[in-house]
Amino acid sequence: MAGPMVGGSGAGVDAGVNQRGIRDHNARLILSILHRERAVAGAELARRTGLSRPTVSTILRELEEAGLLRRGEPQRGRVGKPSVPMELVPEGVFSYGLKIGRRSAELLLLDFTGGVRDQLHLTYDYPLPEVVFGFLETGIARLGATLSEDARARICGIGIGTPFELWKWHNLTGPAAERFRSWKDVDFAREVAAFSDLPVTVVKDTTAACQAEHLFGRGRMLRDYAYFFIGAFIGGGVALNGTVLKGATGNAGALGSLGAAGGQGGRRQLVDTASLHLLATQLEDAGLDASRLWQRPPDWRGLEPALEPWLEQTASELAAACLSVCAVIDFEVVLIDGALPPAVRADLVARVRRQIGALDARGLILPRIEGGEVGANARAVGAACWPLLEQYLLNSHAGAAVAAAEGRG
Repeated sequence: MAGPMVGGSGAGVDAGVNQRGIRDHNARLILSILHRERAVAGAELARRTGLSRPTVSTILRELEEAGLLRRGEPQRGRVGKPSVPMELVPEGVFSYGLKIGRRSAELLLLDFTGGVRDQLHLTYDYPLPEVVFGFLETGIARLGATLSEDARARICGIGIGTPFELWKWHNLTGPAAERFRSWKDVDFAREVAAFSDLPVTVVKDTTAACQAEHLFGRGRMLRDYAYFFIGAFIGGGVALNGTVLKGATGNAGALGSLGAAGGQGGRRQLVDTASLHLLATQLEDAGLDASRLWQRPPDWRGLEPALEPWLEQTASELAAACLSVCAVIDFEVVLIDGALPPAVRADLVARVRRQIGALDARGLILPRIEGGEVGANARAVGAACWPLLEQYLLNSHAGAAVAAAEGRG
């Protein structure tokens, strides 16, 4: 059931939330500000958006009636009436996020404020379509069963984070290779439609991870940055002007394809010289259990014999890669995250900071090197973010400073 017209914008706020989302730009702008700032009073929302107070009040009332917003605790201490901030209702909207990885898949249920309500994990030797979609089918049934009927009606979609051109990044041979290459012809939406009517969004896995960091990590406070995520392979993402970029073909921030030396001569790519796949090989050569790399939560205690040389090599390669991306865009910050224990991530970041200072940076301003905050779950969390962005939010921090040109009150 649609709500009344808002602020002369020409579009109402749809009070229904099941798979339809919010059509009005002004409402999405307000939801985006609240998503980032957590709690903001109506008067401050009017100031930030350029909308009149009556217009903002109307939007807030309709979003509250739709179950998306609620009133926070009154803020006292000023002259006059206490200020009442508005905040998102975590149970206002849910979405599923599926991460397809080389050695494991993650499926989680995300609420409107980024809380992971429940999560399932699957490991395999390599992903095949029937295995992954079977995991998704049984998984959404299992996770959905934990919700009330009203909450299930508020699940807005399924986001899928997958490596770009998934069918190209495995070294299988024989019949197994042919089965793996079948990913090239997979229509994700059609496969999911066989067991769910939820809309499907497919995004590159490391772009999804970058989006998770943008909404819930250090990226919330940054305008422009490059982002590296170390998984079985390494990849990345790019945020410019407060927006995570997908690119013309969905492959923006393909940082794993940057050139790398690797200490063996010739030209190689970063994906060949800085990845958990490389660490797994080194662990196996040392007689250690590499399967622990794919377990969640990550626990790498006892892996130190092979971990030290991997950290030093990976830091060296990342330091050079950071300079390369800053030669194209003058990034102030480069964020580094991955499917790593927090202590290992912190160690890696410290090594990159040290090594980048020793490189030839003529003509460049060295960026700050910082660790990401979301961690191993970033790809699945980020995948779940995309249905929320497409239906309820704006994919831009810059929107908080933009006057709503579609219709001021």
